Amino acid sequence: MRARLILTEVGIGLRRNLTMTVALVITFAVSLGLLGGALLVRDQVDVMKDYWYDKVQVSIFLCTKDSDTPSCAGGQVTQAQKDAISADLESLRPLVEQVYYESSAEAYARFQQQFKDSPIAQNASPDALPESFRVKLSDPAQYKVVADAFTGRPGVDNVVDQRSLLDKFFQVLGGLQKLALLIAGSMILVTVLLIANAMRVAAFNRRRETGIMRLVGASNFYIQMPFLLEAAVGAALGAGVASLSLIGVKAILIDRVLSPQFTITPFVGWDAIINASVSLFVLGIVLAALTAFLSLRRYLRV
Repeated sequence: MRARLILTEVGIGLRRNLTMTVALVITFAVSLGLLGGALLVRDQVDVMKDYWYDKVQVSIFLCTKDSDTPSCAGGQVTQAQKDAISADLESLRPLVEQVYYESSAEAYARFQQQFKDSPIAQNASPDALPESFRVKLSDPAQYKVVADAFTGRPGVDNVVDQRSLLDKFFQVLGGLQKLALLIAGSMILVTVLLIANAMRVAAFNRRRETGIMRLVGASNFYIQMPFLLEAAVGAALGAGVASLSLIGVKAILIDRVLSPQFTITPFVGWDAIINASVSLFVLGIVLAALTAFLSLRRYLRV
């Protein structure tokens, strides 16, 4: 009986403050949608890191006759130098998981394949492309061990960590995630202020009903419950709209547009959408209920 009465009060309260309820839902939808977008960017970065960091290699480029670094002052790398480098790489196992030697002819063939439609491929020659050792590490984070061992060594032109190139790209994505979180945080602050104002208006409009309830001995929890539920319902509706937007992003933008065009990298799955949606519902409802509870302590005097 009490539950039915509380639900009736909730329905009346939502209809009475319909414009405020709509504003609350829209604000929640925008702020939680931005937060959900930031969560998806974070998950996408994690997916791409797991995929690409497992494939990155350390490249040890050897001196050519045209190299001008101090370590190449002796001219093109000799066979003895290559043998010594190969032996030293083998001594670094198990950190060094795989070693692949690429000759100038193989590098030229790969270059021609990669740039077959570009004029630059016609101007390249096998002598211009250096020999190299491609090294796969069991722990890519230990790149410095290899770099310190071979950088500046006679016969070695330079050492390149492909992971450093990827890090710049991931830093850009991380910056976008922080921007989205900043905007989402600002919108959530606006949402909190809106909830507090909505509770103040609702408490003022229903001061006669709450006064009667107080006179008949209703508990503080019983008096507050309809207000808390109204805020929670608004938050749940906003989180629902935000979750639907995430589903739309996954189904349309990721699955139909991005995935077919960028087949070289994986994208987030539906589990990321589900996890983000659950987080939005939990955060939205808890935030709304907590803000409403604190506001009511001031405006309702219970």
